[in-house]
Amino acid sequence: MPDELVLKRVAARGRFLDEHTIYLDNRLRRGRPGYEVVTPLRLDGTHVLVNRGWVEAGRSRAVLPKVVAPAGEVRVEGLALARFAHLLEPGSPARGKVRQNLDIRSFEAESGLRLQPVVIEQHSPAPDGLVREWPRPDAGVEKHQSYALQWYSLAGLAVVVFVVLSFRRAGAR
Repeated sequence: MPDELVLKRVAARGRFLDEHTIYLDNRLRRGRPGYEVVTPLRLDGTHVLVNRGWVEAGRSRAVLPKVVAPAGEVRVEGLALARFAHLLEPGSPARGKVRQNLDIRSFEAESGLRLQPVVIEQHSPAPDGLVREWPRPDAGVEKHQSYALQWYSLAGLAVVVFVVLSFRRAGAR
């Protein structure tokens, strides 16, 4: 989630439009492949995309996991994000139920829904079987610290080698 800009904690009340649900492909959780399930929530006269959670992929990509949005009016709590994380996608962006990435403005034009310029990452519980263990924004900082240690160690080694070789050269004269 380092890509996303967290705006603030929000709550929204409305009805999910299950027929417009999108499955964001190639999302890993604990090393297992799956999908993030995104469904528009109808508010008063407008809509907002809700990233409802993660579901594990089945044995075949040809069959999508069945995830039904709660019926009736629901209250969704979570974080308002400026956009979805963007994954590398070869070729032109896909359309249809399963996609690699989802752009708010493109989906608005495609679906005909009037969308808010934010995405809600749902944190409130719901009886839909989705996993809501969102990666922390600082996840992965250890890797950067390891790289820094590696490069500073290499720089230190270069200084030591330079000093040792300088003394050998001076002693040879």
